[in-house]
Amino acid sequence: MKLFVLTHNPSKLKEISEILKEYGIEVLHMEGEKREIQSDNIEEIALNAAKDACSSQSVPIVVDDTALYIETLNGFPGPYAEYVYRTIGLRGILKLLEKEENRKAWFATAVVYCDGNIVKIFKGILEGSIAEEIRGNYGFGFDPIFIPIGQKKTLAEMLPEEKNKISHRSKAFRELAQWFVSEKNKAK
Repeated sequence: MKLFVLTHNPSKLKEISEILKEYGIEVLHMEGEKREIQSDNIEEIALNAAKDACSSQSVPIVVDDTALYIETLNGFPGPYAEYVYRTIGLRGILKLLEKEENRKAWFATAVVYCDGNIVKIFKGILEGSIAEEIRGNYGFGFDPIFIPIGQKKTLAEMLPEEKNKISHRSKAFRELAQWFVSEKNKAK
């Protein structure tokens, strides 16, 4: 079984491949532009990008979008996490939270499957908090400052296998994988 994933992030592609291989699904990189609308809703962003990509392809495509919500910042950066990461970065987020006691945050991922006929959305959430310093060498994005609930380590301090057991992205992609395998088995 194969799925094409549209992303420009090689680290994300590798992570998705590791998650889906447990289900016997091979991940192939979909070349092309991922057009993202401006919206506060990650499901809407991923859905729009998937439908756009799907309209010009004849293979099933998967697109995801992830947001980081920080409670004390009224949900900022939300779906603008990638832009915020590229502009103010990890240090900028830590600076914004410098004097804050409430460091509660959560990641949300929306994964959209589109094959021209079927469009399905899968979601994953990971609750936690923002660390007081950058820690860890694994992962990418905000992983070095995000501590999942019940953990002492940031996502970047966890081995990829550890992270992939609990992450927002793995939750959404595992739901997709279970559905996809079930659909393929029905078709046999």
